[in-house]
Amino acid sequence: MYKYCQSAAKMLFILVFLWSTPSQAQEQANELKNETAKSSTIEWFKPERLKDNLQIHGFASQAFISTSNNDVFGNSDQGGGFGFTEVGLNASFRPLPRLQLSGQGLYRRAGEGSSSHPRLDFGFADYRIYSHETNQFGVRVGRLKNPFGFYNETRDVAFTRPSILLPQSIYFDRVRNFGLSSDSVQLYADTSHSSLGSIAVQFGIAKPIVGDRDTKAAVIGLGQAGKLTSEVGYLGRGIYETNDGRIRLAVSGLWANVGYNPAGLNDPLGPGSIQFSPIFFSAQYNTERWSLTSEYALRHFKFSGFNVPQFDNLDFYGESFYFQGEYRFNHKWEAMIRYDVLFTDRSDRNGKKFAAATGLPAHSRFAKDFVVGLRWNITPQIMLRGEYHRVNGTGWLSTLDNQNPFGTSQHWNIFAAQLSYRF
Repeated sequence: MYKYCQSAAKMLFILVFLWSTPSQAQEQANELKNETAKSSTIEWFKPERLKDNLQIHGFASQAFISTSNNDVFGNSDQGGGFGFTEVGLNASFRPLPRLQLSGQGLYRRAGEGSSSHPRLDFGFADYRIYSHETNQFGVRVGRLKNPFGFYNETRDVAFTRPSILLPQSIYFDRVRNFGLSSDSVQLYADTSHSSLGSIAVQFGIAKPIVGDRDTKAAVIGLGQAGKLTSEVGYLGRGIYETNDGRIRLAVSGLWANVGYNPAGLNDPLGPGSIQFSPIFFSAQYNTERWSLTSEYALRHFKFSGFNVPQFDNLDFYGESFYFQGEYRFNHKWEAMIRYDVLFTDRSDRNGKKFAAATGLPAHSRFAKDFVVGLRWNITPQIMLRGEYHRVNGTGWLSTLDNQNPFGTSQHWNIFAAQLSYRF
């Protein structure tokens, strides 16, 4: 499987550069020369030019979530609660024709794992090294969104999500900070062809963000006194799209390394490391009314060190997938249906081996989520959503919101409503 993905990634890079011909390179050089002649650096920084090259956007969302059992984003199983809030402000500025600066600050309240303090979601510099009407190549440096799947780079804005809760088998909210962005350097290349479609490729070197409580609890469990540390890893994605946008295909991969530093001699865990290397396959088919989307993930976990039996030689593969359909009645109303499946360990799909070895509930190792939802675009800036989930299993629940595993229920329901605004 991994060899196949590596070959696919190589093919994507080859196609990108084959479609950039020497004549195009010469055209680009002429274009850059003309651009420089027309606009000096001083001219670019005039007030009227600054206004034209600065964009500021924001969004705010408030959700009400009620569950029959278990807690999602706070105490939701006792009549529901308003524990899920998102407020963000982002800006992009182009000080030079080929340089763009972008950043976003976010306030997010989402259960025990959220700090409820504003944080930098992303902030980076993007420099286009080469640009043509059908091809471009550049580099981005800073805190960048991790390029995997179809929704990760836009998951923080409610208007760009297909539902209030994204498919949790792929886009875990309990490790959102780890999955959303990383401190990295990424190269990107885009190319398009009049008849063959377009290809976009990204590849980067990254250090994951692992300082939050939710990530720590999800990776090594509750009550550990030591700290997770980030180490250098790699990530990449290639997306193919037909010119009419009807078909979209993507392959994404991540190779992340996380270390553990024990908190002194009294820490029951010794120094350790975790290698996490998922691969994602994504496909989407679009028509004027319908969108059909499916994504599949194979996640490899390998633990080393720690000096405790539960992590000794721990090496396993997790598996996730979902099937989703969206139907647009008109420009204001849209319906969604989805079936989402998570197996923490594909060799122990029902969790029985895990339960026998640890005494913990088997249903904590899987989750099968059937979802229906409805979206109402009240205005282009205001949206109201509602959705219902019927869930079998607790595999993606936050352990900080549900600290007693024996107090969780295998079969449970979620009702959620969300009001969102953007500008």
